[in-house]
Amino acid sequence: MRKRNRNKEQVLTNILVEDYAAEGKSIARTNGKVIFIENAVPGDVVDIRLSKNKKDWAEGHITAFQRYSPNRVEPFCSHFGICGGCRWQMLPYQLQLQYKQQQVEDVLQRIGKIGLPEISPILGAANTTGYRNKIEYTFSNRRFLLPAELNDPLVSPAQNVAGFHARGLFDKVVDIDTCYLQEEPTNRIRKVVRDFGLRQQLPFYDIREHYGWLRNLQLRICTTGEIMANLVVGYVDEEQTHRLSELLLQQFPELTTLLVTINAKWNDSITGLEPRVLYGKGYVIEQLEDFRFKIGPQSFFQTNTRQGERLYQVTREYAGLTGKETVYDLYCGTGSIGIFVSRQAARIVGVEVIGAAVSDARENAALNGIGHVRFFEGDVVDVCTDEFFVREGRPDVIITDPPRAGMHQGLVNKILDMAAPTVVYVSCNPATQARDLHLMDARYEVTRVQPVDMFPHTHHIENIVQLKLRG
Repeated sequence: MRKRNRNKEQVLTNILVEDYAAEGKSIARTNGKVIFIENAVPGDVVDIRLSKNKKDWAEGHITAFQRYSPNRVEPFCSHFGICGGCRWQMLPYQLQLQYKQQQVEDVLQRIGKIGLPEISPILGAANTTGYRNKIEYTFSNRRFLLPAELNDPLVSPAQNVAGFHARGLFDKVVDIDTCYLQEEPTNRIRKVVRDFGLRQQLPFYDIREHYGWLRNLQLRICTTGEIMANLVVGYVDEEQTHRLSELLLQQFPELTTLLVTINAKWNDSITGLEPRVLYGKGYVIEQLEDFRFKIGPQSFFQTNTRQGERLYQVTREYAGLTGKETVYDLYCGTGSIGIFVSRQAARIVGVEVIGAAVSDARENAALNGIGHVRFFEGDVVDVCTDEFFVREGRPDVIITDPPRAGMHQGLVNKILDMAAPTVVYVSCNPATQARDLHLMDARYEVTRVQPVDMFPHTHHIENIVQLKLRG
């Protein structure tokens, strides 16, 4: 190994990539120092330019591959490495699962610092492409240029494109030909909208100047066959909206709902906006087992329907219900977990801070004819008072499914205070889950652990933990 300085940054050559760490980063080691890098596979031999260099660890990026790992496979997407998704396509799926399993075990031990049972083998996905039921495309007048195009005077970044933001760049969009994350007609719909905008010479959105008409396209494609398209535009143009909607309905008779949303905000979130129905009922129906769920353009629902079903089946199993229990579903969202376990429980109490989600949850309970479910709007810490317990009953089982940030310290304390015999913790971030499990360790023992892969070809991982109140 040689070391040299270039622009005061250290470059290491012929370094063996040894393993994966959390968040999809790879690990190399030299002279007892751990180096974190990206876009590598264990077994690669690389040159690394260090960007951060501490006493015991460093971060860097690869400047050259000296030898590729025998475990590498050819990515199936032509946009691999450019757009922000599917960063593990160069890794065989079985190895992806192996490293995700390893990640769960590592963070639970290193961050949780608690006693653990044997962790169950990760539940991999049957379909590793076309698995997303929801996707959002971005229209932009700022095209991301490939490295080979940067110095080409014939190629301009001022192009109207439709696709995804380039990784790490808020103002550049990769012009996508084929995305494999969602089943057709996803690509065909996007291209029809893009080509319509080009023919009509409509302004594509400029994220720096905050101007333009074509902005986003949200698509939901359900296992029930229902398809929702939500066209997000920067301002009102009734004539072009009518022309585009007529074109979409003519070319895609399988569309069951078509909406338009005016978004004049400086960010892409449509929270608080009012989508207008152009065609159909304004929502789609998705199904988990024989439970049906109404999903609107702003509803949260598990993005991978088939793996979401398996996630909920494990959650139901871990709840250990006999038909007599009162179950508290915390961070209940649109009520999907509570509804899914409702037939095995005497009573379901859902708590969610987002009012629109609570309304959806109540509608979904009615849609499935479930009368022993009640949903409440508010923060769990504020809602679950002694008076609330007297009125609704104390929980026998708590199911909690927080966002990536995990549970607030106040909620952890509230769960400890509620002292339900069983807690099932569903997490999309095992690191924050491990932190919370450490805080709960004084009163709860981790008895079962099940990782689930919801997002093949990414480093994201879901994990379900069963906890039992210590005697």
